[in-house]
Amino acid sequence: MLQQTTVATVTAYYQNFIARWPSLRHLAQAPLEEVLAAWAGLGYYARARNLHACACQIYEHNQGSFPKSEDELRLLPGIGPYTAAAISAIAFDNPCIAVDGNVERIIARLHTIDTPPKKNKALIIEKSQLLVSSTRPGDFVQALMDLGSIICTPKNPQCTICPIKNYCSAFQQNKTHLYPRKEIKPKKPKRQTAIFILKRDRNILIQKQPNHGIFGGMFIFPTSPFKQDTKPEEMLNYAPCKIKWRKLDGLIKHIFTHFVCESHVFIASTRSDLKLDLDKKWISLEDLPKTGLPTLMKKAAEKANLLS
Repeated sequence: MLQQTTVATVTAYYQNFIARWPSLRHLAQAPLEEVLAAWAGLGYYARARNLHACACQIYEHNQGSFPKSEDELRLLPGIGPYTAAAISAIAFDNPCIAVDGNVERIIARLHTIDTPPKKNKALIIEKSQLLVSSTRPGDFVQALMDLGSIICTPKNPQCTICPIKNYCSAFQQNKTHLYPRKEIKPKKPKRQTAIFILKRDRNILIQKQPNHGIFGGMFIFPTSPFKQDTKPEEMLNYAPCKIKWRKLDGLIKHIFTHFVCESHVFIASTRSDLKLDLDKKWISLEDLPKTGLPTLMKKAAEKANLLS
């Protein structure tokens, strides 16, 4: 949960998650649909799918025994180099170094590395390996992360109280503010999409997404494709049925990892029994909040006055 998300946001989700699925077995036996619903609002839903797949793999193929080494951990769904090193060091006290943004910043300042960390990952990792401690490695990894988040901060670092200032090249040269070198990030492209809210009496049409993509495995309102920019005159081509649709005023803006999404919300009512695809179903207005709608869909529901 803490990948890409702050502690303040995660805390309540984590407490509810652990209360609901207190062991790896409970999580492995839970339907993916329920896990995704509990994750709704945190974003980056691939994390939830990977977490569930990881629990299933360990429970079914590893007799519930969690791997301990970095190499074994990296074979699990959704666990990359950073997470594998963090788990191995913190949970099992193996000598590893978990390189997150905080550690990248420390290394860049220690060695005055003149390229942005993301463009010189190999050198950052090489230099960080020199710090690996065989004495209380779990505590050391967490201390290094805390050093970056509390003292060696991006702006206004507290160099005078830093325990490693005497080894820091940037501090010795009075150039801490210049490191790490900044990467010029390209502006995120904008895409326009359509969200269709179809009512039938007290029911709303929702659609389950395939187990991949932006909202993989989750229920959303029918939409135009998120992979493309949809021209306004083409939007009704993606409506779930050919009836009279009313477009609500204004746009809903939502920021994804790689693009900015601007969504038009269309609303309509029907009394007909539509022939539904297997991925679509009707849900009562009362049950809509329980489906775990992703944030963008909650915004659309609020715009249509469905969540009152």
